[in-house]
Amino acid sequence: MKVVIEPKIKSLASPKVSEVLFHVGNVPIHGRSVLSPMAGVSDSPHRLLARSKGSAWSFTEFVAAEQINLGNPKAIRLFHHEPDEDPVWFQIFGNSVESITSAAQRIEPLNPKIIDLNMGCSVQRVSQGGSGAGLLKNLPLAGRMIESLCKNTSVPITAKIRIGWYNDILNYKETVHVLQESGVSAISVHGRTKEMAYTGSANWDVIAEIKSFANVPIFGNGDIDSVSLMQKRLRESKVDAVLIGRAAIGNPWIFSGIEKSSLSILEINEVAWNHYQAMKHFYDRDAFILFKKYFTKYFHDFEDYKKDKDAILRIRDEMEFEETWFSSLERYSQNFNLFLIQQKRPA
Repeated sequence: MKVVIEPKIKSLASPKVSEVLFHVGNVPIHGRSVLSPMAGVSDSPHRLLARSKGSAWSFTEFVAAEQINLGNPKAIRLFHHEPDEDPVWFQIFGNSVESITSAAQRIEPLNPKIIDLNMGCSVQRVSQGGSGAGLLKNLPLAGRMIESLCKNTSVPITAKIRIGWYNDILNYKETVHVLQESGVSAISVHGRTKEMAYTGSANWDVIAEIKSFANVPIFGNGDIDSVSLMQKRLRESKVDAVLIGRAAIGNPWIFSGIEKSSLSILEINEVAWNHYQAMKHFYDRDAFILFKKYFTKYFHDFEDYKKDKDAILRIRDEMEFEETWFSSLERYSQNFNLFLIQQKRPA
């Protein structure tokens, strides 16, 4: 039997504003955790969802300065954002002062609250070209980039770094010093080297050390996969906020301080379905393909969904995708029909 539903899409509006905890430049920040920028992941629907659950601000995916300067529509599309995503930080990368400055000036009319320079991407095609983590090997250039961005734009400039390029040569002290002297308003620190990429464990002792001597807000990043660990990192490192990446995929509740394990499958499904609908609105026909990476994460801990995972990943038809989704939920939950009735209610 085909499952055809027209769900009521719940608002992904931001939560009520709480007290100001600190500022980045002139931008007030109201939270201590945020969705990390991730290529192909931190798109507008995902950012809206994260903000609705308590993420303190929104990082866009990183975008190449070269593509911005060429006016590439796909690159510019990555900066699309809704008012409820604010404050939005545009993240860009490049390997020359002229290119990065021109790109920032081109995107400033799109109303970012902050522009962030990526100095942490370890992917070879980025870092070996002198961009991303490649700037850790050329700190004078990184400093000139920050100085130029500060001089030629009207928004605060931040940077996202790693603790060094090589595992045995950590240059984070020099990096932070150069960035601060160049006018940066805050620094995000991924506690790994470029050489480590995403292997091993993030070094939170170094992140805590950086916080101890820095004179701008410091945000820690690396391996946070639960509410309890998030709270521990904030408490022990004393960073101003933490960035949560892979562990937030399929788990936006982490920004609300709610452990996903405490939720029922229907509670998870309601958020997953609304996330999917937001992606359909944003991407149209590509949404169900793009959503698969989130789908498997949302339902990873439920055995019936694990059984359907391989079949779902092979699906190339939107209706078949939705049918398979709901048939697996129907097998798993006695309250499936109640869920359908609730979703069919008129707005």
